[in-house]
Amino acid sequence: MEIAPKRLELLRELIPTASVMALLVNPSNPTLADANTKELQAAARSLALELHVLNASAEHEFDAAFAKLVQLRAAGLVIGSDPFFTGRSERLAALAVRHAVPAVYAWREFAAAGGLMSYGASITDSYRLVGTYTGRILKGEKPADLPVQQITRSN
Repeated sequence: MEIAPKRLELLRELIPTASVMALLVNPSNPTLADANTKELQAAARSLALELHVLNASAEHEFDAAFAKLVQLRAAGLVIGSDPFFTGRSERLAALAVRHAVPAVYAWREFAAAGGLMSYGASITDSYRLVGTYTGRILKGEKPADLPVQQITRSN
């Protein structure tokens, strides 16, 4: 997840006068939420930013999270990488537009739905890599023997 801090850096470049940013995470997925929070808090410190962590684990919690974002006067929002958010890119993009908050997410689909920007690997390439691994395992290769690969093309 080393690219998550880059999303915060991109927002900072977009809004150089910002002092407060926010991160939206899904607390019902603590592995991703904790990793996103830890990485972005470290990045925020290095950028001299105050970072507020907002939680949403159900779609009806989005409105409250965005209301808190506005109340905190956060200049921008990083949406943490989470499958729950991926399936709701359009709703999150619409809320960011309605509240006039620059927001960034991992997948291109967020920007295509009206969000400001995305920065991350191609979701299509990610699925293709999963398919390749699955095929190799189904042909008899042991998962432990497969090399670790990372997507190198971004959206």
